Amino acid sequence: MYIRLVNYIDKLNLYRKTKISNRNFLVIAALIVGVLAGLAAALLKTLTHHIEEFLQTDLHWQYKYYLYLLFPLVGILLSVMYVRRFIRKGKFETGLTPLLYTISKKSSKVEPHNIYSQIITAALTVGFGGSTGLEAPIVTSGSSIGSSVGRFLGLSYRETTLLLACGAAAGIAGAFNSPIAGIVFAIEILLPEFTIPAFIPLLLSSATAAVVARFFYNEQLFYLVTEGWKTSSILYYVVLACLVGLFSVFFGKANYAIKQFFYRINHPYKKVILGGLMLGALVFLFPTLYGEGYITIKNLLKGDPTAVIRNSIFSSYSSVPGLIILFTLFTIFAKSVATLVTLGAGGNGGIFAPSLIVGGLMGFIVAFSINTLGFAQVNVANFIVAGMAASLGSIMHAPLTGIFLIAEITGGYVLMVPLMITTAIAYLINRSVNKYSIYTKPLADKGQLSHHEDKDTTVLNMMKLRYLIEKDYLILHENELILNKMPEILQSKRNIFPVVGDGQQFKGLLYVEELLKKSFNSSSEMQHTVEELMEMAPAVIHVNAELKEVLALMETENVWILPVVDEAERYIGFVSKTAIFNKYRAMLSRQADYMN
Repeated sequence: MYIRLVNYIDKLNLYRKTKISNRNFLVIAALIVGVLAGLAAALLKTLTHHIEEFLQTDLHWQYKYYLYLLFPLVGILLSVMYVRRFIRKGKFETGLTPLLYTISKKSSKVEPHNIYSQIITAALTVGFGGSTGLEAPIVTSGSSIGSSVGRFLGLSYRETTLLLACGAAAGIAGAFNSPIAGIVFAIEILLPEFTIPAFIPLLLSSATAAVVARFFYNEQLFYLVTEGWKTSSILYYVVLACLVGLFSVFFGKANYAIKQFFYRINHPYKKVILGGLMLGALVFLFPTLYGEGYITIKNLLKGDPTAVIRNSIFSSYSSVPGLIILFTLFTIFAKSVATLVTLGAGGNGGIFAPSLIVGGLMGFIVAFSINTLGFAQVNVANFIVAGMAASLGSIMHAPLTGIFLIAEITGGYVLMVPLMITTAIAYLINRSVNKYSIYTKPLADKGQLSHHEDKDTTVLNMMKLRYLIEKDYLILHENELILNKMPEILQSKRNIFPVVGDGQQFKGLLYVEELLKKSFNSSSEMQHTVEELMEMAPAVIHVNAELKEVLALMETENVWILPVVDEAERYIGFVSKTAIFNKYRAMLSRQADYMN
């Protein structure tokens, strides 16, 4: 049945290639991806908010509020149990770092279970109060949809990558009802080597997802009422940008420290219990940390300065401006810790929403402090919006995404100049300290990051050593007599032969030039065994080595060919510079015309 289906798909692809160009076909595929990703975004948002609504409103019990200490733990526990019970064959990873690794190292093959597993685990984590966002899971789910469609249709790596990016853009568009931000996100984070032909599929998938998601979930995220901005406030926007930029640096360091802390805990359920209890305590002290936290920002935008402190144990002091400022400041740092604890303990989510929340709260603190101290009278809502854009742009190293996302979801296009100023300054501060974003740093530390500024590395990372190995070499065993193997050696078109021992263990090399030279000098050389005349290889390549490392080793040893072995040091074949360069040129050629 499976073979019959594969044959049918192959015939269908051959037929469509004769009737439809790649450019037009990718447009159709992008529309399909947009519809599916839009449905996935609507499903995730609806499921999460139904869980939240049930726990906060529909569940009636006089001691219910004491359970808020345990709800986050329960959500993370259910998420971890689901992964361990139902995802056994594949690998489950959270965040956008694995997605970037998949694009550069795994031929954009996102495992299909991410289509639904990201939705289930994120809904459980956030619905039960995990202090993280839904955006990274929906991006991964949408990317999995795009990757699966591309692979199902038998498309090339570049075409599949484009559909993966279409799925990611559609996920953002569906989650925020922001098609432009979805496109910008895909280009800025996933497709840095942007080309104009790729814009149309991204545009269509993003717009389609926004429309589809709106059919099922039509709630506006933020409402912003503003009369615009004043030039007299520019200095204060700069101050806000500097504070957000410095905080984004702290967030990166906290992310690394908390990840390392949970990484050292080997037992998954110990992580859940420890992280869940820590998170429950934080949510008890700072109710704003429950779930995504957007409701607090909504209330602040409506002009309610007590929104952060109102439902906390300190709510009786909500009339004291100084305490509001202090409590909000503590909430910002608590939100950062709560988000990273949620993810470290095994919950699923992303830093999109937390970045927006902490940025919005910082904008509120700056504006509210200015107004309270009497330095000036500024529009608090404008500063909240600018803080959100600056925080997202600096933490993710995606300033354009921050600007356009906030402009779209708030309708604040009139604030474009303040958004640009605050986001650019905050981003530059973070970039001056951190060369890599919070997503790319783990890959850079492992030497696994492909970057558009280093096109050679990017192309080489797309290539796999195992597909370049040449295996048509005469294999000699170390105990064989040269005389017995001489006819085969002379008939071979190769001038180098691998020597192996018992179990195909690689031992060394026999060079035909050296063999013939010795045979002319003395016929007794023919009576020797292969082991006696072989030479050690200048270097040995393991089958999982990176091609960039292979080329560097060849350059160091001044050779054009090297033997390849597996993990057990068994001989597999040879890899040559010629094979690598031929494949490299083919990859460049395919990249040049993949959209034609």
